[in-house]
Amino acid sequence: MENVAFIINPFSAKKDYHPFLRALKKEVSNPLFYISESIQGTFNFIDNHYATTDIFVAVGGDGTISTVAQKLINTDKILAIFPAGSGNGFSNETKFSKNIDELLAKIKARKVKKIDTFTVNGRLSINVSGTGFDGKVVKEFEKTDRGFKNYIKVSIKTFFNYKPVQIKFLTESFKKYSGRYLMLNIANTRQFGNNAYIAPKASKSDGLVDLVLVKKFPLTYSPFFAFRMFTKRLKDDQYVTYLPVSEIQFEVDTKNWHLDGEFNKIESPVKVKVQPKSLNILQ
Repeated sequence: MENVAFIINPFSAKKDYHPFLRALKKEVSNPLFYISESIQGTFNFIDNHYATTDIFVAVGGDGTISTVAQKLINTDKILAIFPAGSGNGFSNETKFSKNIDELLAKIKARKVKKIDTFTVNGRLSINVSGTGFDGKVVKEFEKTDRGFKNYIKVSIKTFFNYKPVQIKFLTESFKKYSGRYLMLNIANTRQFGNNAYIAPKASKSDGLVDLVLVKKFPLTYSPFFAFRMFTKRLKDDQYVTYLPVSEIQFEVDTKNWHLDGEFNKIESPVKVKVQPKSLNILQ
């Protein structure tokens, strides 16, 4: 297990990383690991071990994975994952499980695939990012103890009070889509997390992201939307529009965003740009 480093977010999910660490030490003699205290601490650890490490393993949720990935973009370094978040959307889509033996077997095999990433005003995203309703949900969700049940509670409460955002597309060929929307999502993979598939046809290696525009729908449509999302059946209809893009610019009348499930403030105008095959990920 040479040239491998493990970066552990101690605050992910149930905030108990000790079982993972015990299992790791049982299987690997003197593993190189870091209990992350901050984003900058993670960056410093990667910088300090960059020359002698080939594979960096992110132990956490999508936010942790995205943080580690920032240092690996457009390099020969490899990202691996042990999912420990509340949704684990990206790890689900890249077939990483909570089985340490499977992870160690992958590390030994060292099969690698290049995948796309994208930026929102220069900020990296690897999975799904968005604004509008889900940006507000993430903001409120971060005030809770997380978990799927709390996410559903916050989503329902927010839905009834949330006013759609105004989106104005600046890219000429997309101006006809300007209007008011419940939310706008940018999907590099198919799901938010917890097997909620917002973009069932999205591919992480086609040089495109799916821009998903969702109009505010009546309460009677909610069960259909939820059913389709959890069964990979969402598609274009009177409320949902899919736009595959490699680059796009628009303005939106809110600064509330989430990038891979982490709340961010982002000013308009907004530029989204795909970075094709920019990240090496363990298979």
